[in-house]
Amino acid sequence: MSAGGSNILLTPKETAEYLSVPLRTLMDSYQRWGMRHVRVGKHVRFRARDVETWIDSQTVEP
Repeated sequence: MSAGGSNILLTPKETAEYLSVPLRTLMDSYQRWGMRHVRVGKHVRFRARDVETWIDSQTVEP
């Protein structure tokens, strides 16, 4: 993904692969983690830019 992310919608599987976590972990935890998501009907999607923003917010400074 590019530096600023984009409006591209990622499936949960794509998002889990990008984060290197099991799909089940993502689906059980994304709301508790505070990850922004989009509902498309009954499906959950994640904007690439929101995933990037969430990652940045999780970064621990030394």
